Amino acid sequence: MPLLEVQHLKKIYTARYGGNSVQALTDVSFQIQQGEYTAIMGESGSGKTTLLNIIATLDRPTGGSVLLDGRDIASIPAKQLAEFRRENLGFVFQDFNLLDTFSVRDNILLPLVLGRMGVAEMERRLEDIAQELRISNILQNFPYEVSGGQKQRAAVARALITQPRIILADEPSGALDSKSTEGLLQSFEKINQQGQTVLMVTHSVRAASHAGRVLFIKDGTVFHQLYRGELSIDAFYQKIVDTLTIITTGGRGNA
Repeated sequence: MPLLEVQHLKKIYTARYGGNSVQALTDVSFQIQQGEYTAIMGESGSGKTTLLNIIATLDRPTGGSVLLDGRDIASIPAKQLAEFRRENLGFVFQDFNLLDTFSVRDNILLPLVLGRMGVAEMERRLEDIAQELRISNILQNFPYEVSGGQKQRAAVARALITQPRIILADEPSGALDSKSTEGLLQSFEKINQQGQTVLMVTHSVRAASHAGRVLFIKDGTVFHQLYRGELSIDAFYQKIVDTLTIITTGGRGNA
């Protein structure tokens, strides 16, 4: 059974007082298997962020469904959503979303504290993840005292420490310089190779070229998809560029 199933997803936004409606998603369907690393690309307004927000249970679809481990996430009562996210989803955002009044260590541990995990287990997980992401030396610093790349690795650590079913990343390299971006993408590849499922929305061809599959969203549907297979990152990069050229010039693809 797929880890994640998106079935005929539709989303329409309607103005509060009966104004114009905007159809953000028309008919989106795809599956993600356990351990996949998938990127979602598309022009601004294509619906990719709306799609990610629905998968993250931050928005509700107008039609269709999203199943995680066979469970329809739309059926989860509102009062249980925070717990569901904490236990199943890890989030990485473009702007880090770290609390400046907390140390890096406390930012990473926060979801476990909210889940009332024992101190010994929290410390064990923190030590392993901090070493993996090369941030052990900054745990006592505050976010404003470290670099952008270190902030984002701390955000990745916070997402991973709950051992989520899937990592949802929204433009994770958008606020980073090229060197920090490359380091972050290498970290994503490494955690994926260890079995972590990753779903990333990005405008960056370089970021997407590190994934195993790229879904292209256009006009609220899955327009096309590419698999990396045995291609090098540079070769996959060029295939993504060629596909984006087709999309922006009005060509047709195959979902």
